[in-house]
Amino acid sequence: MNQFAVGKDALTWRGDGETLVVQAWGKDSLRVRASVSGEVLDTGFALLEPEPADVRIEVDGDTAVLVNGGITAVLRAWGGFDHQTGYDVFHCSVEFQDAAGRTLLRELGRGGALKLAAREFRPLAGGAHRLRAAFEPPTGEKLYGMGQYQQDILDVKGSTFELAHRNSQASVPFVMSSAGYGFLWHNPAIGTATFAANRTEWTADATRQLDYWITAGDTPAQITAAYADATGHAPMMPEYGLGYWQCKLRYWNQEQLLDVAREHKRRGLPLDVLVADFFHWPKMGDFRFEEEFWPDPAAMVAELKELGVELMVSVWPQVSVESENFAMLKQENLLVRTERGLDVQMGFQGPSMFLDTTDPRARERVWEILKRNYHDLGIKLFWLDEAEPEYGVYDFDNYRYHAGPNVEVGNIYPQTFSRMFYEGQRASGQEEVVNLVRCAWAGSQRYGALAWSGDIHSDWTDFRRQITAGIHMGVAGIPWFTTDIGGFGGGDVDDPPFRELLVRWFQFGTFCPVMRMHGHRHPSEEVLAADGTVRQETGAPNELWSFGDEVYAILSRYVHFREALRPYTRTLMEAAHTDGQPVMRGMFHDFPADPTTWDLADQYMYGPDLLVAPVTEPGATTRRVYLPQGATWTDLHTGTEHQGGQWITVDAPIELIPVFTRDGALPELVGR
Repeated sequence: MNQFAVGKDALTWRGDGETLVVQAWGKDSLRVRASVSGEVLDTGFALLEPEPADVRIEVDGDTAVLVNGGITAVLRAWGGFDHQTGYDVFHCSVEFQDAAGRTLLRELGRGGALKLAAREFRPLAGGAHRLRAAFEPPTGEKLYGMGQYQQDILDVKGSTFELAHRNSQASVPFVMSSAGYGFLWHNPAIGTATFAANRTEWTADATRQLDYWITAGDTPAQITAAYADATGHAPMMPEYGLGYWQCKLRYWNQEQLLDVAREHKRRGLPLDVLVADFFHWPKMGDFRFEEEFWPDPAAMVAELKELGVELMVSVWPQVSVESENFAMLKQENLLVRTERGLDVQMGFQGPSMFLDTTDPRARERVWEILKRNYHDLGIKLFWLDEAEPEYGVYDFDNYRYHAGPNVEVGNIYPQTFSRMFYEGQRASGQEEVVNLVRCAWAGSQRYGALAWSGDIHSDWTDFRRQITAGIHMGVAGIPWFTTDIGGFGGGDVDDPPFRELLVRWFQFGTFCPVMRMHGHRHPSEEVLAADGTVRQETGAPNELWSFGDEVYAILSRYVHFREALRPYTRTLMEAAHTDGQPVMRGMFHDFPADPTTWDLADQYMYGPDLLVAPVTEPGATTRRVYLPQGATWTDLHTGTEHQGGQWITVDAPIELIPVFTRDGALPELVGR
């Protein structure tokens, strides 16, 4: 009995109510889907339609092989009478191999009398299933990716992850293995991922099918390139994304914001982007400037452009019940629905509900308002805050979208939030798009998403975590990454320990994909309207000159250095756009043959030619740096050359961050 159906580029197996499809999906890559509710679905949550592949399929009895370039799937079917159950049973296992026949990953075996299931579907009311997919991982592998979790773990082997978004947590379910494969869990359901020594498990709390994508590659660069081809490439970063971005908790009026831009120019300080953050609006969901504090936005934008500065404005997906747009959006079913209790999802500055950006109608309707009130004024950048979305309570099973229950599709929300702006901006004639967003999922990069790491605290622990966060986001296909320099929460502008932290963070930010100052500094300042009503506080000053002359001298040096980096940064953005390569990358990306590089959590490569080693301990004036094998390294500050394959200790006084150039690259930057 033939247990396999052969298609042009796919194998299908059916048995015991399950349909399993293994299909070529891009170069050296395969997509696997399985359903116990009929045929598999053609969902496009993150994966794009692939280019046709030249595959080879062979079936020999109970074994079928599908070869797509450098990856092979081996399907082994079994069917017959089971003496323990007293009836016929059928199952099929899948194993993935590289071009040399080496096993990359295989589904969990049945274990004889254990009767284990690699694909376990448990029914839920309404036709969905709780799903668990289990695999036997290769011995000794190291794993990277999964997006942004607030931890300083580099090799995530041995870790478990919640597949859900929270403020400062962006779950992007792609993992790259040192064994030579990349794996995308193509499922936006709430769930978990566990990478144990004896088993890899992915779960979805509610889903319609199993769906994942796997690729094989000899190097991390090959794997990330294939993943970008599968889920989309980032656009080309606009020129104003290459320099320095300035922000604070909230510039509360038009003149205050303009004064910052004017002072930058008076001092000769480079500035590309200045930000009008939250509560520049009357009510959340009004999506416009409040006239009392921003009397002439068009004139403000025009003056900024004359100064060579672009304005970015914050847009939250919350809609206050008092917003002028609330009744319309509620009546047209364009808001997220609460399944139980009051239909209120957030309580910051009053009760509010979230836009349902999974609904194309909501995206189109709200963009009309955004275009009229912002884009038509010449505003080309948006800050997409609260993008997880940040529910007042993370009861993931209590919210429903146009696309389905949150527990089933919720992780796609930040991608659709970015999509709303990207498609609106492009339709309005804007050629280049970058928008700052507080969360991302697989595929967000193709919508111009610049992810930042959320409301992290102003301390050394959180600072260290941003290095691994940036590395993992790059592996997970999000090449545009930034942090709040100095941390968001906390930080007294007059406190010497905070000033030290700020300097070290600013040095790190100079070598991030986007260099951006932000934070809620203390002591804060109260804001009152003309009628005496209270508005959102403004926070203490957070400009380069706000922390004393000694700090200013260091910060001004690095903001000028960022400007000198512009040509090099532009080439990195081109590589991210064309080849899917991360801008900020782990040492293993460029030096996979050097085993030490797979464990370096506190240094990284800024593109292929700059090794960056931030100082992440208070009071430190030296630090150890590992220089990978196969290259000669030049100290950016002293010009001293070192051979690779060794640890060295370098001076790191408060004014210096250790940086090394590779094989004589970028000589114009040495000694600046």
